[in-house]
Amino acid sequence: MDDLITIVSGLPRSGTSLMMQMLEAGGMPVLTDGIRDADEDNPRGYFELEAVKQTKDDPAWLHGATGKVVKMIYLLLYDLPATYKYRIIFMRRPLSEVVASQQTMLTRSGKEGTTLSDEQFTSLLERELSEIDEWLGRQDNCAVHNVNYHDLLNDGESAATALNDSIGGDLDVEAMRHVIRPELHRQRH
Repeated sequence: MDDLITIVSGLPRSGTSLMMQMLEAGGMPVLTDGIRDADEDNPRGYFELEAVKQTKDDPAWLHGATGKVVKMIYLLLYDLPATYKYRIIFMRRPLSEVVASQQTMLTRSGKEGTTLSDEQFTSLLERELSEIDEWLGRQDNCAVHNVNYHDLLNDGESAATALNDSIGGDLDVEAMRHVIRPELHRQRH
């Protein structure tokens, strides 16, 4: 598709898996290993590549990644080597929904969540997002396209069209739009 590596990023529970589904449906090759199975929290799968977590120590997975899309949690963006060019599709979702969704997911899986209050956790996430936004703004090899999760749910066709236009216009917008399932939006605040 191009000489860029496309990365879908954002906070956990911000709509990154939905964006991966959309891009795959639109015709973009995805990098995923299928290790993490779909579950009640992500019934259509997580679209993860385990090697991404080791990028700082072993960025070898990037060698065949141009023209493809991979999902990467926001804090791992700092580990990307400057030798590649990246298109980052950064998912934005209200922090109250992100926090509630993370708590629900942890409870469902039987894991303990953070010891922080929701307010403290939200404040931490706000600070980390501000820092990553500032850092990304200084990276000459990164082009960032922010996508609002609610825009996808409320007007998927316009959001998919805008995304397609921003990344070259080669994707199947109609197929992307059909992937969006607003009924899976369960944490509303």
